Amino acid sequence: MIISILNQKGGVGKTTLAVHVATALARKGNKVLMVDADPQGSALDWAASRKNEALFPVMGLPKPTLHRELPKLEADYSFIIIDGPPRVYEVARSAILASNLILIPVQPSPYDVWAAKEIVDLIGEASAFNEKLKSVFVINRKITNTAIGRDVTEALSEYPIPVMKAQISQRVAFAESAGQGQTTLEIDPESLASQEIMAFIQEMEGLLK
Repeated sequence: MIISILNQKGGVGKTTLAVHVATALARKGNKVLMVDADPQGSALDWAASRKNEALFPVMGLPKPTLHRELPKLEADYSFIIIDGPPRVYEVARSAILASNLILIPVQPSPYDVWAAKEIVDLIGEASAFNEKLKSVFVINRKITNTAIGRDVTEALSEYPIPVMKAQISQRVAFAESAGQGQTTLEIDPESLASQEIMAFIQEMEGLLK
């Protein structure tokens, strides 16, 4: 199963979401591979800063050949998680062609809603070659106790892609755990951040069935 976290807009929290998805799945006993397809290499940097034993390997592959190379590795892993690049059209398209599920993190702002058109169009084009592809929006980095998360859900309904019910807030715990090459799930599994991630994972697993 190949899951890509993609958005052509930068700064939407792709890497944070990707490492938490990979960690949650690995902690459930799955064999996970994380592929850093972003030339900036944020996921590789995250892995390099880790002092604890790694839960999964992270490999860099920011190339437009993902759809040809990753199927060769699928048999060795339960899940392959792709942390996609912003603004690299050919790599994003290759990730879409390789994937079973696309998670599109969107921050709750009008700019992010408008910018989502680019990745939606890209998925629309590539889905002609990948008929089993599923894709969903994920409200990410939501400011807690505001109505803007609800508003952005309504705005995204204009696109032909559903929005997940589970939303992930902007919390200091995510940044703090990243600095240690870890996730909130490892540092404090009972935290609000971890609870939001696990609610999201549960909903995501339902989509994969």
